[in-house]
Amino acid sequence: MAGRYAQALFELALDQGILDAIAGDLQTLKRLLATSPALKRLVLSPVFDRDAQMRGIGAVAARAEFDALTQKFLGLLAQNRRLFALERMIDVFTALAARQRGEMTVAVTVAQSLNPAQTQKLGHVLREVFHSDIQMEIAVDAALLGGMVVRVGSQMFDASLATRLHSLQLAMREA
Repeated sequence: MAGRYAQALFELALDQGILDAIAGDLQTLKRLLATSPALKRLVLSPVFDRDAQMRGIGAVAARAEFDALTQKFLGLLAQNRRLFALERMIDVFTALAARQRGEMTVAVTVAQSLNPAQTQKLGHVLREVFHSDIQMEIAVDAALLGGMVVRVGSQMFDASLATRLHSLQLAMREA
């Protein structure tokens, strides 16, 4: 279901020549969902009725000055009671837009936040490895202890210290 909605929005944005604007709106919305517990609750909770969700998401979209197409899309989701799948729709739309631009989306999980120089260096290395323009999504997970995990589509490259320690622990048990 999320894929169908995202595909429809993608095609409309592409036809209207506003793909980058809609992609920007959706990335802003994704950041808002990640930082606002109240907005996340509005989107995910079945306690809010259709009208409350339509008013709430409409107010957020207007305040953020989203494109008219984004606002209509969010209104449609609220009207059809599909806001619960919004984050997945954003991810699918982002992947479609990246593919349209010839980019590859790379999810990178690191043990601690990267500074701008490290982020730039990592982007450069990943572009060389994958021979493509990339869009990086960086997340922090302290449980990795060190290193990073890189996901590209269904492939995963795990260079984390936690995984290496676990492998060493298994090897020691066998001996």
